[in-house]
Amino acid sequence: AARARLQFRIVRVLEMLEALVSESSVAEEQLRRERDSLRRELEQLRAAARGSAPQPSLGPDQMVIDLSDPNRPRFTLQELRDVLQERNQLKAQLLVVQEELQCYKSGIISQKRDQTEELEKEASGSRAGTRKDSEEKTIIKRL
Repeated sequence: AARARLQFRIVRVLEMLEALVSESSVAEEQLRRERDSLRRELEQLRAAARGSAPQPSLGPDQMVIDLSDPNRPRFTLQELRDVLQERNQLKAQLLVVQEELQCYKSGIISQKRDQTEELEKEASGSRAGTRKDSEEKTIIKRL
């Protein structure tokens, strides 16, 4: 009797599994049909869009930008190059100023300041160069 009840339960579970599988295959088939119909509709819309609105001919250096796209480019390549070049120049100037500051901190420049002032006086007295040029030359010599 226990064996018969167990067999009956097994048969009932198998029938339930078979029903679930058939239901899922039916649902899967419905999803496939819906997907296929959406694809056909999309292709029809694309074909209609191609036929009604001719695409503008673009040159090799032109591109179409969607203004509603938050990730669109906001600068031209030339503007980016200019900014990067300016940044590199400023970095170079910063390095020079930092080196000069280190020289001031270490006392190299303060010890030679008297010597450079004498050189500047001689240079300004012997020729008509500007003081700024001579200061730059002495700074370069010190570095």
